[in-house]
Amino acid sequence: MNQNPADWPEDGPIDLSIHDLPHGSATTEWWYTNGHCVVEGNRRFSCFAAFFRKVQGYHPVTRAPRYAHSITWAIHDVDGKRSTFVSRVDQSAAREGLRRLKSGMGARDERLNRALTEILDRGVVPKPDLVFDGKVSVSLQSLDLEFAGDVFRKNKDGSYNLKLYDKQRALGCDLTLQPKKTPIRHGDNGVVRGSEDESMFYYFIPRCEVTGTLTHKGTTRPLVQGQGWYDHEFGVGVVDDPNPEAEAALGAEECKKLQLDRRARWDARQVGWNWISAQLEDGSELTYYPEQYVYSGESVGDHALTISPNGEVQHWQGAKFEPLEWWQSSQTFVEYPIRWRLQIPDAGLDLDVRASFKDQEVMTLIAKNSFYEGRVEVTGTRRGAAISGVGFVERSGLGLTEDLDGFFEQVGKLVRRSVQDLMPKEPSFDQAAYLLTSKDKLHYMDGVDLQQYARAHLHPIREIVDRGGKGWRSYAMNTCIDVVGGDSRDFVDWIAVPELMQTGSLIVDDVEDKSTVRRGGPAAHMIYGEPQAINSGTAAFFIGAPVLRNGKLSDRQLVKLYEVYFDGLRAGHAGQALDLDGFIPLMQSTVDDASLAPALVSRVLAVHRLKTGAPAGCLARIGALAGGGTDEQLEALGRFFEDIGLAFQIVDDVLNLRGFKGNWKAYGEDIAHGKITLPVARGMLRLDATGRKWLYETLRSKPQDRETIGRVIDTLEECGAIEECAVQARSLVEEGWAKVAPLVPDSIAKMMLRAFGWYVIERHY
Repeated sequence: MNQNPADWPEDGPIDLSIHDLPHGSATTEWWYTNGHCVVEGNRRFSCFAAFFRKVQGYHPVTRAPRYAHSITWAIHDVDGKRSTFVSRVDQSAAREGLRRLKSGMGARDERLNRALTEILDRGVVPKPDLVFDGKVSVSLQSLDLEFAGDVFRKNKDGSYNLKLYDKQRALGCDLTLQPKKTPIRHGDNGVVRGSEDESMFYYFIPRCEVTGTLTHKGTTRPLVQGQGWYDHEFGVGVVDDPNPEAEAALGAEECKKLQLDRRARWDARQVGWNWISAQLEDGSELTYYPEQYVYSGESVGDHALTISPNGEVQHWQGAKFEPLEWWQSSQTFVEYPIRWRLQIPDAGLDLDVRASFKDQEVMTLIAKNSFYEGRVEVTGTRRGAAISGVGFVERSGLGLTEDLDGFFEQVGKLVRRSVQDLMPKEPSFDQAAYLLTSKDKLHYMDGVDLQQYARAHLHPIREIVDRGGKGWRSYAMNTCIDVVGGDSRDFVDWIAVPELMQTGSLIVDDVEDKSTVRRGGPAAHMIYGEPQAINSGTAAFFIGAPVLRNGKLSDRQLVKLYEVYFDGLRAGHAGQALDLDGFIPLMQSTVDDASLAPALVSRVLAVHRLKTGAPAGCLARIGALAGGGTDEQLEALGRFFEDIGLAFQIVDDVLNLRGFKGNWKAYGEDIAHGKITLPVARGMLRLDATGRKWLYETLRSKPQDRETIGRVIDTLEECGAIEECAVQARSLVEEGWAKVAPLVPDSIAKMMLRAFGWYVIERHY
């Protein structure tokens, strides 16, 4: 191991008195522990904690390292199936984060970087990451870490003390971990790869006896049984220490090239992993640590170890860790495996590994990207004999979405899955009854043929939902719960409702508009006939009503919710009525009387606002209501999403003339259909009498040739009508956000909402 730093362990046993200490050579270092506990009353909990320090840069003269510190911990209420996590970072985190963003080391989507910059520029770290509210100290003479009240230290008897507490959540623990086995090297004689391809030394203690107390919801209980794991990693890697000011002096092009080169090197270093530690009831343990480069998928390590009850360590090749079931977060929309099959053939192991409950995601941004750290139940066989135990699985760096297009693809996936769960194509009696009636009226189900009910009522809705869509209306409601400080995990079932609302309007609109195509396939009425389509489309508006009767809402909130929901429906239907009636008479009059053009613009905007803006606003208000938002927050978010909905339709009108990315809609389709869109209305405001007459007559003829369509587009572009629409869309979003921003706390949800506004007005689909 001569190629490694001098303060790394030499071959042979790990000397904990030395190697538990911080390592001066390390650019990345962490101390990690997890535990499984039973408290008085036989309630089960699991917990983990990771104390990090990382070299952020060096003093320009002395070259002394500048460290960043963070801690991430969580307590999993196994029986209550709820995980609560804490993530805290240095006071300097906002400044350092901003420095990295300005040096080109942010997200791949610039809109996300812009949104985060707005928060960091004010010296704020977005929640759920929190800034340390006290001293952070790392002793160099003993293992004694104190991160603003959270403590991990080594006792004189060789045990470890872990103290965690979060006052706001009334959550924490005071645990002693007494090692029961000697430390073991992981990886290749102790060497693995870090998250940025660092060369890391890794040792662990596979089993500790855990004693002490655990505090949950303000109640402190002593442990009656506990077992845990401890590991320490430290390594040497590349330290990017950008100087944005110096780089800016290079000139824009040279600076950009430098940043792109740095980003390419950084991307090439990114390592992700699935990791498991498990303690089995027969006194043995196992761990498996497959690592891979995030972007190439190339393996960089595959380490499987088993430890016998007497401490004998064996390394194995050929292990497989196959995901069998997946769960998708309703907050980050990242998908994580929650069940695996772990096979180590040479060890005779064939194991079923299941998350004790689904949602054990740790949502962070500044400390690190969100990841999964979950308690698992392990069952299976070893050489034919049954074995079982508990453990932790960590999935880090894999499956993350780095741009908004990918993010909304993931949103759409969860939305579709939610609708499919609520409305299966082959419903059981209970599923059909839930949709059709209420518990006290089950006699309504007498004589109902479930297959007929599904075919006639549910299938037309599923036909449209299953084809895709961005699901941004569901996102609107969901994110507004979180942005006001609520927890959208309490309302995950609601995600289907906005999509049903939108699908219902699409199905009915297609009948009314005589449209034959929807989302790349035949409109619902082309398959099921107009009567069935109308009935199913209408039903979609209220079939989700039982979902909204969530027990977490008070009666007052529920009344308000229904009031807001039906406000949106009434407005949407009024907008459709006005759209169907059309603007031809007013446009014809505008040909001769230019003073009527402002009224034409106003009426087109009214339809957009009613059809799209008002329903979006109502969903945002519902989300804010569920999240416990104030009346002021409800109104500001509602108006913001009304503006977003209006901007969405304006941008749609503009894109129809300027072109869609991927050409999934025909360029100039609105002109070929003779539609009076906002650019047309603004064109009537800007053109002279001859131009107005020509535009009116051309649209009335519904031209199909590309030359005529092109002339109309050129005319609207040259007179400035199209650009004026684009400017209006941007103004709507910015003005709406200016009213929202001061009213909601800085958080990941707020950052994503800000970026979403830009996504709507800058989209190309």
